[in-house]
Amino acid sequence: MWRRQWALSLARAFLAASLGVILVASAVDAAPWAWMGVRIRDLAEQEMDDIAKRHGIREGFGVVVVEVMEGTPAERAGLKNGDLVVAFDERPVTDTRLLQRLIGGAGAGQDVHLTILRAEGRKRVDVRLAAMPRPVLGERIAAEFGFLVREPEPAGSAAPTISVVVRRSAAERAGLEVSDVVLEVNEQAVATREALREAMADVSLEAPLRLTIRRGGSRLSVTLRAP
Repeated sequence: MWRRQWALSLARAFLAASLGVILVASAVDAAPWAWMGVRIRDLAEQEMDDIAKRHGIREGFGVVVVEVMEGTPAERAGLKNGDLVVAFDERPVTDTRLLQRLIGGAGAGQDVHLTILRAEGRKRVDVRLAAMPRPVLGERIAAEFGFLVREPEPAGSAAPTISVVVRRSAAERAGLEVSDVVLEVNEQAVATREALREAMADVSLEAPLRLTIRRGGSRLSVTLRAP
């Protein structure tokens, strides 16, 4: 059973790692959404086994800190690349999705306690959460609907182009495809990735999302159901 749960959480982790900074609630009413400033991912299966043996945990679990960003709450708290977060305010952390919701539920400006594992052993880290920057918030909301927009290539167009459509997401059900170019978000024109992130930061997760896209030579409208 736990291996199947691991497979599901790993798929979610791909989205988390791609976004770079994802520690927020799924609830749209969390204003402002909380943020730590890290890249995270779930454990691979082999890592679970190794951690279970090394630390005496019956089944390995936790969330790996891939990168701590400069000038963020995570850096100020002393978090390091490679830290394994196993508890949030004494509650076990099993995957990235759970940690996202716990952080967001705590709210910006709150002090939280993380239990982490390092090579030298277990450690408690106190973190004061901050409000999520709007560009990051926009990416996070897009992720909740099930899509990511890639960085423009140096010699290519800056147009916001879909790079990932998550399986079984609202985006996939609406028919969104990789390489679709987003032209409008809820009837607001978006010519660049930055403009799309700004527009998405104002999108509600409790209402359908209307996108106008360009696919090949065609202009299409798609509606994504609220996640």
